[in-house]
Amino acid sequence: MTIKVNIHEAKTNLSKLLARVKRGQEVIIARSGNPIAKLVPIEEKVSQRLPGTAKGMVFLSPDFNEPLPEKVLKDFEK
Repeated sequence: MTIKVNIHEAKTNLSKLLARVKRGQEVIIARSGNPIAKLVPIEEKVSQRLPGTAKGMVFLSPDFNEPLPEKVLKDFEK
């Protein structure tokens, strides 16, 4: 069910309107009777993680755990 409210009513009752939206209702906000915005619930997309989708895309150099060169360390100290 969609309800229509004016801007003043929307500002005054925003928390109540958001609770209604959370329950699945849509709220039309109007100025002088002309619709200007619609509050609708967000449909969260639940996606399952697929292990291995980045296989072959990640590279760690052989010296990954080695200390950084002095020049690079000094750049961090600036």
